[in-house]
Amino acid sequence: MTDVTNAQSYDADPQLGDYYALLKPRVMQLVVFTAVVGMLAAPVSVNPVIGFASILFLAIGAGASGALNMWWDADIDAVMKRTVNRPIPAGKVTAQAALYLGAALSGLAVMMLSLSANLLAGFMLAFTIFFYVVPYTMWLKRSTPQNIVIGGAAGAFPPVIGWVIATGSFAVEPWLMFALIFMWTPPHFWALALFMRNDYDDAKVPMLTVTHGRRATRNHILAYTILLVILAFGTAFSAIGGWVYLVTALVLNALFLKGAYDIWQRDEVMSEADNFAVERKFFRLSLWYLFAHFGAILIEATLKPVGFGGW
Repeated sequence: MTDVTNAQSYDADPQLGDYYALLKPRVMQLVVFTAVVGMLAAPVSVNPVIGFASILFLAIGAGASGALNMWWDADIDAVMKRTVNRPIPAGKVTAQAALYLGAALSGLAVMMLSLSANLLAGFMLAFTIFFYVVPYTMWLKRSTPQNIVIGGAAGAFPPVIGWVIATGSFAVEPWLMFALIFMWTPPHFWALALFMRNDYDDAKVPMLTVTHGRRATRNHILAYTILLVILAFGTAFSAIGGWVYLVTALVLNALFLKGAYDIWQRDEVMSEADNFAVERKFFRLSLWYLFAHFGAILIEATLKPVGFGGW
């Protein structure tokens, strides 16, 4: 981490929106959605007030992780085109303010989730924040091309926490949801890295595209996609699956596998010629892929009480 506080000219009066941007609201939306699905897919109903409060504190914890990530990564965010307009490199909020905000919100979120739900849920949230900030942000991201593979676990915990909020215990089903996110993360981010490689080169972040080249990255995208497809189909026949999920998985995984194969077939001349159009299309599809699978799990959970969900 490089101190950028003296290199930037900061606004005297940051706006509320600047602090909100530190929380990575787009990432927070995915965290909230997958956590809600995990909670509602559990075989135990949750009091609506308790459920709402618990998800709110989980969202705050996710936002705290984002603020701490931006505090530590302020130096590389200032170099990368994709992140240069974030609050700290843009000179809207100081790195110190991001640290204080992230630390305060982390403590608040863990404490309140423990009180509103249960201690196991609070512990899981604390571990998730720690894993995202320390092993991933402070170590893996800058030291190994496996950064997004191992670090992807941090983004995969929310449905498990949601399940624990409802049940107070673990089961196989939330870990299937965890595995879906975990296996989806590498091809999702590697597709981004293919057409944003210069950003990672400039920031000296050892993404796979930088350390092993784009050809190896294409191979990895296809390999991980094949494993993801197998996992997604297998989940259809679990307790959280059913006909709705199976149909969704059939369509989305066919498209996703074709997209990965198209990426694998391409070389750099082809990609440069159309400005990585296929890679960009695959990246956009990957966003819909995850939301559609979890949306199908949510529909299955909604239909089961009336006798239509599942098998």
